[in-house]
Amino acid sequence: MSRIGVMALQGAFEEHIQALGRLGAETVEVRLPRDLEGCEGLVLPGGETTTQRKLAKEYGLWEPIRHLGREGLPMLATCAGLILLARNVEEGEGHAPREASAAETALNLIDIDVVRNAYGRQVFSFEAEMKVPFLESVSLDRAPFRAIFIRAPVIRRTGPGVTVLSEWEGSPVAVKQGNLIGLTFHPELTCDDRFHLYFLN
Repeated sequence: MSRIGVMALQGAFEEHIQALGRLGAETVEVRLPRDLEGCEGLVLPGGETTTQRKLAKEYGLWEPIRHLGREGLPMLATCAGLILLARNVEEGEGHAPREASAAETALNLIDIDVVRNAYGRQVFSFEAEMKVPFLESVSLDRAPFRAIFIRAPVIRRTGPGVTVLSEWEGSPVAVKQGNLIGLTFHPELTCDDRFHLYFLN
């Protein structure tokens, strides 16, 4: 049984815990650096990026997460979590540009540039069916994955070490770099656990 930490500072962490539990994983809510001890993987959930960043720094998680990511700890990051792992973060239309440096706003673990809230405010959230042939390695289910996008970021650039796992309308929405998987949508809000199973495998 895998022991997976789920960053539980803010956002949809409970839904990730439920999905991982359905697959038989042991989970631990991560709020302090000591909660990371013994974890074989870490999930960074969706939520509000600025709040998550602020609390991660306040509770001493920011640098330990960066260190563990560089040391090879498997991580699954969704929506806001993906923004935290990115190399560079831009603001969507209607938002003031950030003055802080990239090192202060992102962990620089996945070589991507993302645009926050690229589709607009929450009223512009949507669902889309995506082809996910790479998930056939862990599931016999060949159906499209119904992805839920809520104030989703857009991946504007991927580096040479980044594998695009899935696209929607020509934009990457699922990427992988080494031990890290990043999604612009919320698989935890569905009953389809294939992405979590892929992460566990």
